[in-house]
Amino acid sequence: MPLSHRPIARALQRGFTLIELMVVLVIIGVLAALIVPNVIERADDARVTAAKTDVNNLMQALKLYRLDNQRYPTSEQGLQALLTRPTSGPAAPNWKPYVEKLPNDPWGRPYQFMNPGLKGEIDVLSLGADGQPGGEGKNADIGSWQ
Repeated sequence: MPLSHRPIARALQRGFTLIELMVVLVIIGVLAALIVPNVIERADDARVTAAKTDVNNLMQALKLYRLDNQRYPTSEQGLQALLTRPTSGPAAPNWKPYVEKLPNDPWGRPYQFMNPGLKGEIDVLSLGADGQPGGEGKNADIGSWQ
């Protein structure tokens, strides 16, 4: 009976050969090369979507500001007028807090506000990943006109 257990014991102790390990590593490398670019692209898409959502939310708050005060904040008052009552420029007689806090864009920079806007009555925008006006893809501006 002890003889019949020897082949099983030898098979259990054998382990993996260097070739088998290299094949597995190559397969993992190929999968990583295919998946990583897609994951990075998805992160950029998510940032663009988050910026569009923030811009829309800020535009809604600005419309409420206009309803209450008969005008939008000036460029000098900026988006800060949604958070704290403006102390300079035209008064805001019916001011109330319109946002709990001003968000930064997904790349960590403040959103830009222009009154008058370049593409509309007012513009709220993020300058994209590169922080520069214009650009394409993930570097493109994301604004209230979109």
